[in-house]
Amino acid sequence: MAAEIVNPRSESESESVRGALGDGDGIADDATDEPFDPAFALHRGGKMAIQATVPVRDKDDLSLAYTPGVAKVCTAIAENPELVHDYTWKSQVVAVVTDGTAVLGLGDIGPEASLPVMEGKAILFKQFGGVDAVPLALATTDTDEIIDTVVRLAPSFGGVNLEDISAPRCFEIERRLQERLDIPVFHDDQHGTAVVTLAALRNSAKLTGRTLGELRAVISGAGAAGIAIAKFLLAAGIGDVSVADRKGIVSPDRDDLTDVKRELAEITNHGGLSGSLEAALSGADVFIGVSGGTVPEPAIASMAPGAFVFAMANPNPEVHPDIAHQYAAVVATGRSDYPNQINNVLAFPGIFAGALQVRASRITEGMKIAAANALADVVGDELSADYVIPSPFDERVAPAVTSAVATAARAEGVARR
Repeated sequence: MAAEIVNPRSESESESVRGALGDGDGIADDATDEPFDPAFALHRGGKMAIQATVPVRDKDDLSLAYTPGVAKVCTAIAENPELVHDYTWKSQVVAVVTDGTAVLGLGDIGPEASLPVMEGKAILFKQFGGVDAVPLALATTDTDEIIDTVVRLAPSFGGVNLEDISAPRCFEIERRLQERLDIPVFHDDQHGTAVVTLAALRNSAKLTGRTLGELRAVISGAGAAGIAIAKFLLAAGIGDVSVADRKGIVSPDRDDLTDVKRELAEITNHGGLSGSLEAALSGADVFIGVSGGTVPEPAIASMAPGAFVFAMANPNPEVHPDIAHQYAAVVATGRSDYPNQINNVLAFPGIFAGALQVRASRITEGMKIAAANALADVVGDELSADYVIPSPFDERVAPAVTSAVATAARAEGVARR
């Protein structure tokens, strides 16, 4: 069903939008035959709004929702700060924070232009996890300023979802915020992608009668997602994983590595590979693409029999699925029009819902592995080459991930209820 257009487009707005984009870009004009673009209609006025959860119908309601009744609650929280979770929205709402430097496939487009994506993220939180979220686009790219700003805003939120912040700053920002805050901080571009990838990989291995420990993976892309996936797969017990950037395999013998990549080189590539991505793929069991580059067909053909190809660049996968299917036992992409979509929305709503449910102080590796296992288990007996990961619209997903994360948080000692 098409989304309802709440705010009808005005003539003056049509002119201003068309003026910004130039003629012929699909913006409707009632006086012409120019086609109407539903994307602009859907976004007019934004995609979300604040809604009260209590009525304010008369003076009695007003005196309870605001003064003087509210003063009693404020005083109680001042005396016992933990009550803020019970008597405000804090434990039910997440801040979606960006600086607009790495937005989808658009790159550094700035905070204002990032807002439609952040609003989209917020409505996905609500739709798929029942979690309220507020988009916060910051007018700074300075690491210290971002950290200080989020720390100052944190009393209003139960968690922080970092979004579309470019590497390598994203790693330091997440780490330092985790150190300074006692609420979950989660960079979805890293960890959401890693969780869904692990779930699909577990089921792919199960389908072909193997374990993670028997697999050698090669990752194309040493940005936020690639590095996070590599670390996460190692934590989950994969046999070996190598990561390639534009200059080839990340290995200790290279003298052009950043501090983040140097650390990565120390924990990956146990086989001591060097050279190009294509060379590393020879005999590999798994290809994971998060780079947006192109992998030639002969390199995919050189992989081990029964290989898995997760070409997740969007909208253009690193290798076309039709080609990958000629050589791989399982093929996954980031696109919704092919089977096995690796979509972060399978992970982050349930992860935050579970963490907020138990008032977790942080999101641990154990909680993320529990989320991946829960995702994989949703597939169950329906497992097939075209179904190693469930659909985001499968109503079993969010409850399964939420429950698994909450249970893991308690087991790891980070839950506060």
